[in-house]
Amino acid sequence: MRNKYYLPQVFVVSALSLSFSLAASAQEKNIYHKGWIDFNKNGKMDVFEDPSQTIDKRVADLVSQMTVEEKTCQMATLYGYKRVLKDEMPVPNWKNEVWKDGIANIDEELNNLTSHTDDAPTQYSYPFSKHASAINTIQKWFVEETRMGIPVDFTNEGIHGLNHDRATPLPAPISIGSTFDKELVYQAGKTVGREAKALGYTNVYAPILDPARDQRWGRVVECYGEDPFHIAEMGKQMVLGIQEGGVASTLKHFAVYSVPKGGRDGSARTDPHVAPREMHQLYLYPFRRVILEAHPMGVMSSYNDWDGVPITGSYYFLTQLLRQQFGFDGYVVSDSEAVEFLYSKHHVAADYKEAVRQAVEAGLNVRTNFTMPQTFIMPLRELIKENRISMKIIDTRVSEVLKVKFRLGLFDSPYVKDPKAADKIVHTDADKAMSLKMNRESMVLLKNADNLLPLDKKKYPNILVTGPLAKETNYAVSRYGPSHNPVTTVLDGIKNYVGGDAKVSYAKGCDMIDATWPESEIIETPLTAQEQAGVDSAVAQAKQSDIVIAVVGEDVDRVGESLSRTGLNLPGRQLKLIQALQATGKPVVMVMINGQPLTINWENKYVPAILEAWFPSVQSGQVIAETLFGDNNPGGRLPITFPKTTGQLEYNFPFKPSSQAEQGGQNSWGKTSVKGALYPYGYGLSYTTFEYSNLQVSPEKGNSQGLVQVSVDVTNTGQRKGDDVVQLYLKDEVSSVTTYEYDLRGFDRVTLNPGEKKTIQFTLHPDDLALLDKNMNWTVEPGKFQVMIGSSSVDIKLKKEFEVE
Repeated sequence: MRNKYYLPQVFVVSALSLSFSLAASAQEKNIYHKGWIDFNKNGKMDVFEDPSQTIDKRVADLVSQMTVEEKTCQMATLYGYKRVLKDEMPVPNWKNEVWKDGIANIDEELNNLTSHTDDAPTQYSYPFSKHASAINTIQKWFVEETRMGIPVDFTNEGIHGLNHDRATPLPAPISIGSTFDKELVYQAGKTVGREAKALGYTNVYAPILDPARDQRWGRVVECYGEDPFHIAEMGKQMVLGIQEGGVASTLKHFAVYSVPKGGRDGSARTDPHVAPREMHQLYLYPFRRVILEAHPMGVMSSYNDWDGVPITGSYYFLTQLLRQQFGFDGYVVSDSEAVEFLYSKHHVAADYKEAVRQAVEAGLNVRTNFTMPQTFIMPLRELIKENRISMKIIDTRVSEVLKVKFRLGLFDSPYVKDPKAADKIVHTDADKAMSLKMNRESMVLLKNADNLLPLDKKKYPNILVTGPLAKETNYAVSRYGPSHNPVTTVLDGIKNYVGGDAKVSYAKGCDMIDATWPESEIIETPLTAQEQAGVDSAVAQAKQSDIVIAVVGEDVDRVGESLSRTGLNLPGRQLKLIQALQATGKPVVMVMINGQPLTINWENKYVPAILEAWFPSVQSGQVIAETLFGDNNPGGRLPITFPKTTGQLEYNFPFKPSSQAEQGGQNSWGKTSVKGALYPYGYGLSYTTFEYSNLQVSPEKGNSQGLVQVSVDVTNTGQRKGDDVVQLYLKDEVSSVTTYEYDLRGFDRVTLNPGEKKTIQFTLHPDDLALLDKNMNWTVEPGKFQVMIGSSSVDIKLKKEFEVE
């Protein structure tokens, strides 16, 4: 159990006293008037203080009144308490700090993150109303105690749910991607945005739009999947949901971030080998679509390079692509150390000051790093003084930041209006139900030989739960999500579910890894006496049981940021455990908790039932039990390809014609490679069956700017209620440049009762048919297209052609 953190009582008193003194100060200065606030404290309503003026006029007026010191402070992040900021509440010495002239944003302020890499305990995170009041106190300091009174943008992470103490938790993004449920993602985004607003945050760093196309990469767990269309559709809904609550959504990580050479993260994270056309079609596609269709107010620039140019120092990426082509009109914040890496890693700048110049001129608005903001602000001021960067550029960058603050309403209502309401708004019963539904929908059934699942409690009175993840909880708590929510383990979930109807035993079986892992993946070592005893204990109990539920996979130290892998087998001795359990002759159900595809070839061949749970949230044990015993019919689909071996990589969807072809056929011979995917993109089984019929495409001939309507009937032909994910793929039969074999261009998750039939409608837009031609222009070429309806990217059920004239 983690220690609770308390401030000395004297400090609490002084913080509260300061709060009262700030309020008194405001009254003395009388800056709060009916309908407006005198931010610059000059006794009159300036244009920027007048809510009736346009945002552009207000921004221009404010910038015209700002000093260089104030402008440069609007270009840096102050990392919150316990990261960089040393004080929970404002103290007198803040008048001597660089932020006496303001600050662009304060990140992760008082969120009480629990992480073994980045712990930040605070007394102000809970109750929720206490945090809202604390944020108000800090905001009041900036409004009342700085000359121009510019409010702060309070930013926070949000890919697993809002990164705040006891906020509503979501499963990992790879789990969210597996739901293929756009409406549910929108609801999740609304929850994140509403909770952020109630707690005092004004900007959420979510979603991640990076296509995870190297399964070895550690951050696969934080992505929606590998297909750009699917990512764009899910990401769009998350942005719309977050921003509906009146807070900003900041997209991550722009751009070409998710494919460092060899999938290496950690100290590498560079040198993606991506061709220009592929970059636009795969890696930029989600950003372009989401910016055009959802209008996020923020984008985070990544710290990698592309084709020799670091993204954060690239005018092409941050200005030409992002603003001029995609129409982005928010502000760009750097990922941590992205500016520093221009100098320290990429070596395109002779010193840090030159790195600052390159980043700002490229289009960066705000620098973020785990250092004091003056490490960026002072070199920037020197550059201005030395005439090495123009005031026009500075004014533009600052204006873009301020425009977002005006759009957020910070110059009309800078405070949380009703802090006490946060206790009723954050993590409600409805939020818990939404989170539970998302966890249920993320379950993917990979194998179910002879319909072993769902389990019948009456048939299996003695159940063994084993494996290193049966009692683990750390996968349910993310560095980028809520902390301190109670977690139901898989073991407890199964015990709670069966109650007195069955006896549940437990044996760990093996640890997550062995002593020499990951070296043991290439140089195998014999089991130690202790390891053998652990396996033997599980086997002995398995022989006394009617069914074995083995919970295996990865924990937070095996997958995640900086944790790329060189092999994708089950870590440590887990396969040895599975093999020993399978040898008992008792039926084995393998539950996988993991953040990336694993090469479970032996397991897939011999273990009769496999459930992919990914990294579920805090209700993991409950949801997994409900799924194993049939209350939850798994309807999730894989948003990423499972290869059979890392030797196949790159291996994913979509792919170019013949690029993933096997040996055999014209000009091909031999038998030196394993064939095919272990599980293809879009794959997932159910406890019921579905049938597709009556595919209609209209018009069968049309022009390049018209819409194409597609409909198909889907029927539940089984005996159970269940969800199907109807997938529409589109093939351009002949094109001027090589296109992908076929692309995902529509999906819809539908719930059907036994015997029920529904008609699913899709609309294909010109953008869905477009390609990048030889001149790198998006265009719809005349010719024939084939619509394909399937239950996965390889299980195509129906096809129909239409023609663009």
